[in-house]
Amino acid sequence: MSDLLPREIRCVLIPSGGARLLLPNATISEVITLSTPEPVEHAPAWLLGRIAWRGWRVPLVSFATLTGIDPASESGNSRVAVLKALGGNPKLPFIAVVTQGFPRLTTLNAELILPTHDGSELPFGVRANVLVRDDTAVIPDLEAIEAELIAVLEAA
Repeated sequence: MSDLLPREIRCVLIPSGGARLLLPNATISEVITLSTPEPVEHAPAWLLGRIAWRGWRVPLVSFATLTGIDPASESGNSRVAVLKALGGNPKLPFIAVVTQGFPRLTTLNAELILPTHDGSELPFGVRANVLVRDDTAVIPDLEAIEAELIAVLEAA
């Protein structure tokens, strides 16, 4: 069975607020310039609105605000990483996340990713805290974020 798994995977480290998000490269659709989002009525602070991208109205999320990981550092040089949604919902094929700068491509294997979790409860939207070489990173819980987005957007 382990012969079916890739030995290495291409990933990206995405600067977002005071954290770096670690995601498979295949998750990233595009990195674009941040434009003013269209507000979503009664949305929580972490849902900044919707942006127009390739004919879609994509929800724009502040991961730092969602998780409480130093949202104050979300300023200057902001861009948007458009991610492929994982849930298969035809109404939500993409999610956008505010970034600071460009994602950094890296190739990883199991030996290069070390869990750093201390046993305390992780914030909503965080699947794991890890050490990647010399960088600390967060593996986001995209499924949970997507489910929450769907609930918020249906209520709006």
